Amino acid sequence: MANFELTRKFVEELKTLIENQDKEAVSRILEDLHPADIAELFEEISIDEAKYIYFLLDDDKAADVLIELDENDRLQFLDSLPSEVIARRFIDKMNSDDAADVISEFEPSRQQEVLSYIEDVNVAGDIVDLLNYDENTAGGLMAKELIKVKENWSIPTCLRSMRRQAENIDEVYYVYVVDNNGTLKGTLSLKKMLLSTSGTLVSDIYNPDVISVGVDTPAEEVSNIMDKYGLVALPVVDPVGRLAGRITIDDVVDFMREEAGKDYALASGITGDVEASDSIWLLTRARIPWLFIGLIGGLFGSRVVGSFGGILDVYPQLAFFMPLIAAMGGNVGIQSSAIVVQSIAAGTMGLASPVKKLMKELSVAILNASVLAGLAFVYNTLIGSQEALTLTVSGAMFSVIIFASLFGAIVPLFLNKIKIDPAVATGPFVTTLNDIIGMGIYLTIGTFFFNWLV
Repeated sequence: MANFELTRKFVEELKTLIENQDKEAVSRILEDLHPADIAELFEEISIDEAKYIYFLLDDDKAADVLIELDENDRLQFLDSLPSEVIARRFIDKMNSDDAADVISEFEPSRQQEVLSYIEDVNVAGDIVDLLNYDENTAGGLMAKELIKVKENWSIPTCLRSMRRQAENIDEVYYVYVVDNNGTLKGTLSLKKMLLSTSGTLVSDIYNPDVISVGVDTPAEEVSNIMDKYGLVALPVVDPVGRLAGRITIDDVVDFMREEAGKDYALASGITGDVEASDSIWLLTRARIPWLFIGLIGGLFGSRVVGSFGGILDVYPQLAFFMPLIAAMGGNVGIQSSAIVVQSIAAGTMGLASPVKKLMKELSVAILNASVLAGLAFVYNTLIGSQEALTLTVSGAMFSVIIFASLFGAIVPLFLNKIKIDPAVATGPFVTTLNDIIGMGIYLTIGTFFFNWLV
């Protein structure tokens, strides 16, 4: 399958074929496209055109495309279909975790209606179980489909059971071993099983060292565990240790991508889970809180500058470097907080105390401040600035960089300590406060040097 690039010309040609009801030509085009490519195509066509395409796809591919769709596009498309079609055409062809994700987007009454059309009661029961878990926990990420064998089975019994179970699974990463109560005991190596005699029992060859998580384990911790140990699948157990499901690496990647998007939005001053396609009202509501904080910060900043109006009236050249000081403070604060937030999110903070972390950040700040303040000093000296202005800019830059670095590190550490998402620290909150305090530092130092030297 060749790499696909969506172009306006391709979309227009496809629209023409759909308008002409040329099923054979459309089917040939779709046959060569990956589900992700078809999902990308759906963003450029109407609901009616999307429905036309969907009913030309085979059931498995149609289900895969549905999973790849953006959440808003998927919900809009499914709202145009009967519940029976959704259940039998899509849900029946999905893994339980994907099916639960799709159904969870519906209103409760629509959820019940779709579930009632699922013919296999066990499948419907698995989906209902998954719907009861928080989406940001291991239970919300896991799928019910897996291969498990009992520890008292012989090798031939294992093979027969595994063949039946594998029919409903796309990828077989591990074979899990359980006891008669369903408690997870370990994993079974396919190599050992193939090399063992028919009389060998699973209990004789399985590996009891297995990493697992509970159904209530936070999704972020799950992703850290899988990353740390290089796992492609992770078993999930209920509170009494019974095997409940498995989490595969693709589910974790999806979660990490969503979390990265949320953190980036928070860092940019956007609250809530919004998309570019959302309404103007939703986008405005997501942005206005941080803009309001920025407004308040700007008003306080103007008060700080206003309180030094006397020195600025006498020495207006001080105003020339105010944007530089504000920009450096904001940039340094964001860099410092971003490093700390990244370490917290990745679980790489280590065992060192917060004091040691801050001392390390202070050392980096002193080095950076020395270099940048030195460059500012050389620049002002070369252009012939007043001695007072040269010392003010250099001294203020040194002080502001150190303050901004420590402030940017302290805020996320504090928020993490009180169980608040530290990603909010990298947004306008840090920048706004750095601007206010940075201006205060700059003008205070300026007042001292100009009164002393001029």
